[in-house]
This record gives sequence, structure tokens and C-alpha cells, in this order.
Amino acid sequence: MYQYTEFDREFVQARAAQYRDQLTRNLAGTLGDDEFRPLRLQNGWYIQRYAPMLRVAVPYGELNSAQLRVLATIARDYDAPSPELLAQAQATQDKIGHIAAPRLTTHYAHFTTRQNVQFNWIPLEKSADVMELLASVNLHGIQTSGNCIRNITSDERAGIAVDEAVDPRPYAEVLRQWSTLHPEFAYLPRKFKIAITGAIEDRAAIAWHDIGLRVLRNAKGEVGFQVFVGGGMGRTPVIGTEIRAFLPWNQIINYLEAVVRVYNGWGRRDNIYKARIKILVKAEGQRYFDEVEAEYQRILANGAHHTIPQAELDRVSACFVAPVLTQCSASDAEARIARILKAAAEDDVEFGRWIERNVAAHKNPDMRAVTLSFKRLGQAPGDATADQLKLAADLADKYSAGEVRVTHDQNLLLPWVGCDQLPELWREARKAGFARPNIHLLSDMIACPGGDYCALANARSLPIAAAITERYQDLDELFDLGEIDLHISGCINSCGHHHSGHIGILGVDKDGQEWYQVTLGGSDGSTLSGAAKAGKVVGPSFAADEVVDVIEAVLEVYKDQRTAGETFTDALQRVGFDAFKNAANAARHATARATA
Repeated sequence: MYQYTEFDREFVQARAAQYRDQLTRNLAGTLGDDEFRPLRLQNGWYIQRYAPMLRVAVPYGELNSAQLRVLATIARDYDAPSPELLAQAQATQDKIGHIAAPRLTTHYAHFTTRQNVQFNWIPLEKSADVMELLASVNLHGIQTSGNCIRNITSDERAGIAVDEAVDPRPYAEVLRQWSTLHPEFAYLPRKFKIAITGAIEDRAAIAWHDIGLRVLRNAKGEVGFQVFVGGGMGRTPVIGTEIRAFLPWNQIINYLEAVVRVYNGWGRRDNIYKARIKILVKAEGQRYFDEVEAEYQRILANGAHHTIPQAELDRVSACFVAPVLTQCSASDAEARIARILKAAAEDDVEFGRWIERNVAAHKNPDMRAVTLSFKRLGQAPGDATADQLKLAADLADKYSAGEVRVTHDQNLLLPWVGCDQLPELWREARKAGFARPNIHLLSDMIACPGGDYCALANARSLPIAAAITERYQDLDELFDLGEIDLHISGCINSCGHHHSGHIGILGVDKDGQEWYQVTLGGSDGSTLSGAAKAGKVVGPSFAADEVVDVIEAVLEVYKDQRTAGETFTDALQRVGFDAFKNAANAARHATARATA
């Protein structure tokens, strides 16, 4: 993973010191709340429904075990409100909605769909202490908030994926350094998100970002970028449009300068709902693309000062230090893994399921990438307690050269596991509660914190996630259903990426009550799901206590109508949307009659 330079370390520590001075003045009353607000936001500190929320940047999802342990320390020692505040918050929650809420939890971290880590209960007066702890391991919250270029995300298997043409991480790091505190792009019309992949399989959902980048090689073997622009979710879900099929790699900063500069000049600042680049691209179309090209040509004519030298790419690439690994031939590796699987299958039948769902192939045939599942009964999707973070750090040290990756699906991935270590890792992961073989199955759902914590949410997402998880605990049933992406958002801002779920659930406000829209057929752009697209809404919204029955009815149609080996999305397309919609609405009426 990336090894921070002395400059990186000094920069982050200086930022933490600046923040402490700003916080001290604010608490003393010499720096007003209005003046302090943009300063804390620029360091990732929000004020949410009940308490401050910190968002920690994790560039392209990489963390080392030391960083995990510091996150565990923050969860254990700082992520706790006063008993009075917690009691007040819980009393408020208990009055909301149609469905019983899980108890509000403290002393944990939350993994997001954009590979960040959030904390929901840190008192503001302790925030400078937390910033210094983060800086001690080169972590921070810079540009995790505000109308700027946010944390750049990538494929959690970057650098190790078998379907990867080019490792995207050095390019992501170059772009991170370029975009951090960029003076021209510090006050954009709206927040701006970039995702990058170098693989065939899109595990970074690049088409759903303001800018999506795919690093590839052309027929001559030259490296370049396929560039998409104008993707996004929210009130108006839009799939990014390809603006360049192949851009030479060394021109990527110059070209992104043009893309963002035109958006900065043309984007709306009078209406927050129409300020994202997707609205501009949708409204202007070819006119916007032409202006980007014209601006790019002006940049080239004026010296192209951000053309990336080969030496600079080499310097950054050298900072990604791979662990010393055993290498063997592919045939030898296959023979070894076959022996391992046979021996372990005799130990526990569930091991085979874990290999199927949680273990992925690796560029090094003697290695595997292993996903630790954080989706379990009684715990919100993406949440990790202080003890779980420490256990994950221990597993990373023992089995993955001290490295983990935060995944788009809110789990952790160990990228450097030897084949012969799999049985032992599985036993330890199972003991820690991380070995549930449900990756990409229904219970491996994505969910935002929703109305339990977020001031923007219209409804709670976590009680819905808990109810669905409780209904679908049987692994035989989950395996029979196959890969189904279920995504839940508590409001139209779509932090739970409901638009791209095979099944999406969106919390909405209806006369002061929590209701939920259900969508079907969305895709994040993966091979299984097909091209990226937004799901289609199933009729009117449903009451909270109807949602689980609606999901079950939809899945019953799938089970009744599917052909041998047919996926949920394929069956939806072949059978037609109306059959699923009718079943969902029938389930609503059945639930209403049962509770009348």
C-alpha cells in the first residue's frame, strides 16, 4: 500500500495543529460558530441529528493495521455521548415511525459506500484530540465535506485483481495530491466525486460518479483513460456519459482541470438541487463537451503545466510497496488450493461456502483476496465496534501483510492472504464473527445510517435493514436466491446507493411519517448486473411494517418464475416488471388486512 512521505506526514500533523487552535478559539468564544463552521467542515466534522459526526478520508480504500487500531481507539475512547444525550436521543427515536428501532449504539465506526470511515458520537470538545490521533497514523478528514473534490475511491482489489489491465492506485494518488486544497476548486457549485478502476469488472461504480475513470491499454499497449462525466444519484439519477474513449495517461490532470473548470464556471449556485455536474451535463449536452475540449486545448496551448512526467508517476508508484510474497506457477497453486479445500471441507462443510462467497482470485496465483463480512444479525450494515476493528487489525497483521481495504459494499477485504493460510484464517475469522459466507447475497446489504443519526434523512434505514436481515438468516435460502444487491437510503441524497440496487429501498416523508419506495432492476455497472442503470419504482410508497413482506413477495415471484441458473436481474428483465410490481402491491394489501 501507499507509504506516506515526510511531507505527507508533516502536512497532516500541521492541519491537526491548525484545527486545535481553531477549536480552542471557538470554545473560548473568540471565534464565532458561523466562522468556525467552514473550518470544521473542511476537516470532516459535521453536526448531525444529535451529535457531531466525523468522516475520515480513506484514499482509494487502503488502511494498514496501525490505522485500524487508532480507529478502534477512537471508537472505544471517544465515540460516546453523555448518558443524558443518549437517553434523550433514544427517547426521540422511540416515538418515530411504524417499526421498532434498534437501540442507538455507541463506541463504533461506520464504513461508507465511498470507502470512508465515520463516527457519530464524538463530542466536539474532544475533536482536536481525535484529529491528532488520526494524524499520528497519517489519517485525516480533509475534503470529506464541502463543495470540493472529495475522497477519490477505487476498486477494493486494485493492484491484485486478475481482471485488471493497469493498477489504478498510483494514478488515484497523483489525483489526490493534485486535488487536495486545490485553490481553484475549493468552492465548486456542489460536492464533486471521482472514482477510478483499472479492471474489466467495475467494482468502483464509476458510471455513478461526477467523473468516472477506467485505466486501460489500447491495441498498441499504451496506457490511457476512458473518461465518464456527469454521473450521480440523488433526486435525479444519471449515468455518466463517456466524454473520452482514450486519453493518454499523462494528460489526465490537464483534462480534469478542463472538466472541472467548465463546471465551476457554468454550474448553478442558486439551487442546491440543480448544482451537481450531472444537471449541467444533462442540460447542455454536447455544448458542455465542446467547451471542455476547447478548454483542454487552451491548457495544452498554454504549456500543459500539469502533464504528468514519467518520473513523477514512477516516484508515486514506488510508494506502493507490495509485501514480499511467495510466487508459484498457476498450475501448482491450483493443485495446492485443491488439496487445502479437500482437507478443510472434511473439517467443516461451511468452509466451502466461505471459499465460494468470501474468497476471490488474485494476480499472484498463490494468494487470495478475502472479504471479512461485517453484516450480521443485530448490527447495522457497515458498523464495526472497537473490538471488531482491533480483531480485524490482528487478522491483517497475521494473514495480510498488515493491510486491509474498505469495500464499496461496507466490508473489509484482506488483499494478501496465502492459499495455505485460508483454513486457519477461516477458523479465526469465524471465531471473530467475520466469516459469514454472504458476500453479494441478500443479507450483504448496503445501508446508510439514515434517520437514526443523519439530520438530512426523511426516514430510518437501519430498522428496515434489521428486519430484512432477521427474515433472511437461512444460508440455504440465501444461496438459493443467489447474488442480489439490496441497497437502502434514508433520504433522496442516496448515501445508501438505492438507485443502483437490484432491489432498492428509499425512505421518504409522508405527512410526518416514515414511508419507503421500492425500486427494482438497478445496477452499479458490474458484470453480473449489466450496464449501470437506475432501478424502476414499484408503485406508491410502503409503510415501514410492509417493507419486509413486499421484499419477500418480490423474491417469491423470482423463485417461481426463474429458469435454471437465472439471476434475479435476468429474471426481472425476461418476466417483466409488472409481475413483480403486482406481487409487491398485493403484499401491501395482505399486510394491511392482517393488521386491521
